[in-house]
Amino acid sequence: MTVARYFSFKPGLSLKGRKFKGLRGFAGKPFHPPLTDVTVGAYVIGPVFDVIAFLGKDSSWSGDLFKAGGWVILAGAISSLATILTGFMDWLRSTPKGTQARRMVNAHAWTMVLTSVFVLVNLWYRFLAEGGEYYESPDLVALLLSVIVAGLVTLGGTLGGGIVYDWGFNVEVAKDHPVWHPSETNDYVHPHDEPAPRVEP
Repeated sequence: MTVARYFSFKPGLSLKGRKFKGLRGFAGKPFHPPLTDVTVGAYVIGPVFDVIAFLGKDSSWSGDLFKAGGWVILAGAISSLATILTGFMDWLRSTPKGTQARRMVNAHAWTMVLTSVFVLVNLWYRFLAEGGEYYESPDLVALLLSVIVAGLVTLGGTLGGGIVYDWGFNVEVAKDHPVWHPSETNDYVHPHDEPAPRVEP
């Protein structure tokens, strides 16, 4: 019995035979989902640092943790440039108008746009406002902005995850065959709520 019988990961890493779709990635290996992990992770970890720093603002380490939170959010903002670009290409090329998938992608996209706006305001306040006065130590305004960012990115990530895991959008199986198919009849119905087809005796 070989080790490969228990540990086989080559198919998950191989790009052989996968159609390249430009900024959208490869068939079955899209670029957008893994990039979102970096951005969403930063937009959650940074605010967590801010909350801890604010709660312990009388401690010697709170200022360093608060500054770290700002840099983590900045890293997320930088990574979001690629995340937004690849997500836009998915929206442009993969979502036919008038489908529930398109509406869900729109909701996801606008939520993330709003998230980006609050991120930019957060970064401006922390690094530039009043000559960087609010960079050194925990601040209530920065904390509130960070909490809003964390809440919005959680909502946006939930919507994005639903598009993939509930609807199978952009999920592809063997031979470049998409799981999700546009539908004008039952596309408004959540797949978990759709009644099972009747089987004739």
